[in-house]
Amino acid sequence: MTTLDAARGFASLAVHAGQEFDPTTGAVIPPVHFSTTYAQDGIGELRQGYEYGRSGNPTRTALQTQLAAIEGGAHAYSFASGLAAEDTLLRAVLSPGDEVLLGSDVYGGTHRLLSRVLGPWGVRLRVVDMSDPDAVRAAVAERAPRILWVETPSNPLLRITDIAGLAAIGHEAGALVVVDNTFATPALQQPLALGADIVVHSTTKYLGGHSDVVGGAVVLSEAHRDSALAEQLGFLQFAVGAVSGPLDAWLTTRGIKTLDVRMRRHSENAASVAAFLEGHERVARVYYPGLASHPGHDLAARQMSGFGGIVSIALESGAVARRFAESTRLFQLAESLGGVESLVNYPDEMTHASVRGTEAAVPVEVVRLSVGIEAVADLLADLEQALAV
Repeated sequence: MTTLDAARGFASLAVHAGQEFDPTTGAVIPPVHFSTTYAQDGIGELRQGYEYGRSGNPTRTALQTQLAAIEGGAHAYSFASGLAAEDTLLRAVLSPGDEVLLGSDVYGGTHRLLSRVLGPWGVRLRVVDMSDPDAVRAAVAERAPRILWVETPSNPLLRITDIAGLAAIGHEAGALVVVDNTFATPALQQPLALGADIVVHSTTKYLGGHSDVVGGAVVLSEAHRDSALAEQLGFLQFAVGAVSGPLDAWLTTRGIKTLDVRMRRHSENAASVAAFLEGHERVARVYYPGLASHPGHDLAARQMSGFGGIVSIALESGAVARRFAESTRLFQLAESLGGVESLVNYPDEMTHASVRGTEAAVPVEVVRLSVGIEAVADLLADLEQALAV
């Protein structure tokens, strides 16, 4: 990223970073490069470094430039899914016997990857409430982890973690501080500027934004520009090969260009939904950091420029929660989140079923809403009728 690029506003970076017009035709939108292999001018004489689709693709390069720019990072690496991105990062950093300190409220797939895939290879996992700095400090003092893994806002209970505070705690212990920025996105939160070493994303969610492409990303801070970690991540991206395909990369790039305006609308609609639900007699609790009643509200207001599009609620019981989730009409019952359409999810049996019986289990009475960009009056009417069932 050039000095000029670095001085531009977020919305401009999202639209223009890595998106130079095609020099051959002048096409404003860069073409999708589907080729799996590239002609060489001589043995080992590559044109702009491209030789084979797994090692490099111009469309993927453009996306990685864009990702690094919007997160304020030195390097970005694009993958076929969010879990592929996490797996590659964890392989690059960890050795048998190393430990990850993980939040007690995180995406179930992250917990499953660490406990059931990497655990048998000797990676250790400990869980702590990341929204409690004293608990994190005590856990780190007891045994220093190799990675301090932060998810804020968390999935699905929307706990807020002090990124700068935990970065200081982690760095003092020699740990790498990783922030999953999927829920907030760089449009609302900049973890690298707050001291984190690494940001990870499921780009399937808000960055892609249209529920039509699966992907993931790892972004390194400027402190790691010339590090061994940067080199190892690039090597594993190539050697393991879980890369995003050219059309997937292009669709993600297209989604990112509207990220700024979409996140504004998601946040506005979610705030209205949260306020409506907080005042509803059939709702026991609303989890949304934009509400003054949320325990992390003040911290979220300081480290985020908006509160995002996810609202979770607790109903009277698991049976009531299931009935509600199956009764919405505009909110479609589906996994995932972050698309322009509104979705409803029952975590205990859907996205977080794999963590039942663990410290990361989600209460059975909780339902997660991914609030889309539809007319807010229609969303409220749908929630009202579902609560009345």
